[in-house]
Amino acid sequence: MKRILLIFFLSLFFIQCKNNGENAEQKMYPIEPDGGIGNGAPSLDQAFTEAVESAHHKKEFMNEEAVSFDIRLNFGGQERVAGKLTMLTNSGKIRLDKKDGSQLIFDGNSLYLSPKDADDKNARFDAFTWAYFFAMPYKLNDSGVNIKPLGDLQLNDTLRDALKMTFEAGTGDSSDDWYVVYLNEDKTLNTAGYIVTFGKTIEKAEAEPHAIVYSDYKTVKGIPLATNWKFYNWTQEKGIEGTPIGEATLSNFKFINLSEDFFNKPEDSKRIE
Repeated sequence: MKRILLIFFLSLFFIQCKNNGENAEQKMYPIEPDGGIGNGAPSLDQAFTEAVESAHHKKEFMNEEAVSFDIRLNFGGQERVAGKLTMLTNSGKIRLDKKDGSQLIFDGNSLYLSPKDADDKNARFDAFTWAYFFAMPYKLNDSGVNIKPLGDLQLNDTLRDALKMTFEAGTGDSSDDWYVVYLNEDKTLNTAGYIVTFGKTIEKAEAEPHAIVYSDYKTVKGIPLATNWKFYNWTQEKGIEGTPIGEATLSNFKFINLSEDFFNKPEDSKRIE
């Protein structure tokens, strides 16, 4: 009898070990055996997305109408952008008031630069890129975005949970862009490796990938917001390389309600294609 019981308990032990091994890659995400096709728990990519959104309090963020913050960004020792960025929390409209007095306004359909004679170099890039980097944790579930969980990836000396973002053709200005996003232990964003294909071929973009490192999170109305961005040369194989090539400081965060005409085209403006 004792021999039979011993065999029974050993069998249970090995079954449990096998199950633990099969479930290791699922981490904290509840998924169904069929990948979430049926009713019940979400698929792994959905669960991953929901974990990031929960960590960044997406529900509370989206309950606000708009957010504004001061941004000061430098690349190569030169000031690149300085001003106040205001956007709807759903990213549907964006306004960048620069310290030189010029404005970039996306009214939901078209982008305008004011005044007409202001420097329009990089206008479209500046209007959308910095707003997207800020809103990235809330963009994983957007239409046209594809998410692929990558499991634990080595980023320099640390293993981090990671995902890859790609875009369906026709999504945004540069649907060939992609991001490899690394997470902190609490599932907030730590680093995003990326390519920028705006104004260049995908081959050239993939030859010079970069990374943005999010740090110094500050909680505003319960919502964690990174106040420091550092930019580096990066590859998925080698991780972050060298010293920062750029840095941005974000401050004076405010969740606000706006007047109906806040994103209207100024009189002295021109449309940016």
